Amino acid sequence: MGPLGAPLVQGPLTVTDFVRYQGASGDMNPIHHDAEFARAAGFPTVFAVGMRQAGVLAAFVADRLGPDNVRRFEVQFRAIAWPGDIITYTGEVTAVEETATHTVCTVAVQATRQTGEVHLAGTAVFEVPF
Repeated sequence: MGPLGAPLVQGPLTVTDFVRYQGASGDMNPIHHDAEFARAAGFPTVFAVGMRQAGVLAAFVADRLGPDNVRRFEVQFRAIAWPGDIITYTGEVTAVEETATHTVCTVAVQATRQTGEVHLAGTAVFEVPF
């Protein structure tokens, strides 16, 4: 049990990152790329598409324990990420259970802003064959 390798650090986030993800996902909500629209909705500017960082976090842990071994991945959005933010992705193995054919690993996952504020937090479960 312990850290799942070195953290992944990405950023600074840009509006271009948001738009590229929006185009790929089909979610073109202007709140993520139109500053005037975001201000009209009560925000100081546009903000990150949370699912983008959730996807990076999922890939981060899957790269370490194998994408074929993922059994569950869930995250909660805790804080907004803004243009200019640097995001650090981490995983920590919190439980290991041996079965007859697999090692079941539970991993606490997190994406943190450079301020120390948690952007995303959740859990991933992997079944790694022997």
